Amino acid sequence: AKGLFWVLLAVLLFHSFVAKPFYIPSESMMPVLLKGDRLVVSKYPYGWSWVSVSFHLAPQMEGRLFGKLPERGDIVIVTPPGQREDYIKRVIGLPGDTIEMREGRLMLNGREVKRQVRPPAMVPVDPNAPCGMQFAGFMTQTPDGKFYCQLPIVRETLPNGATYDTIDLGPSQGDDFGPVKVQPGHVFLMGDNRDRSADSRFSLADQGLGGAVPWENIGGRAEFITFSFDGSLTWWNPVSWVQSLRSGRAGSSLRVAHQR
Repeated sequence: AKGLFWVLLAVLLFHSFVAKPFYIPSESMMPVLLKGDRLVVSKYPYGWSWVSVSFHLAPQMEGRLFGKLPERGDIVIVTPPGQREDYIKRVIGLPGDTIEMREGRLMLNGREVKRQVRPPAMVPVDPNAPCGMQFAGFMTQTPDGKFYCQLPIVRETLPNGATYDTIDLGPSQGDDFGPVKVQPGHVFLMGDNRDRSADSRFSLADQGLGGAVPWENIGGRAEFITFSFDGSLTWWNPVSWVQSLRSGRAGSSLRVAHQR
């Protein structure tokens, strides 16, 4: 019993202060993250706060120990104010930044963020990525008989050179927003699937983040994908454990590329 106690304590400390696994439950960070992805989140890059403690067992309090702000473009996990559930989003604005959306175009401090239309993403259709109602009209079939979600991609480059792909499905509720100024000690977060992401543009009542979030609500930085399931797994059938693994996703880095 004593040995088991120390093992569990070591696991809890590692999970709280070094790194933890995270499961992607939705499509809000497509195309970089798919529902069913499992990834590693490091806890230490921004210091530690009440959300760092496993299962959010610590009381809510302001500030961070050895705190450091995220960089624009980082993918982070965040706990919305007053809640215990973790979201995963991308850092867009830092304290003092002015954020605005005009007809789906991101404006940062009064200037439009650089945009580049890219070839569409071809996401294989599976139970975890069914190309359902939110992507109505975007399913396509290739000559080999396979089905894909053919999603329009726009690449954004932030002022610090952080570059990433977003999905632009057309006019949506979040396409016009702001301008709002990010207050001290807060960060503004958005999902890459811009038209299907409940983020800092939306209120807590609409399951969003209620604006820019306090930096102590940032739980860590997403580092890399460990493996990904397509949704066909059945726990009682070990063969399906292997068959349901998506190929080519394990080991994919989630650290943002920077253009010079």
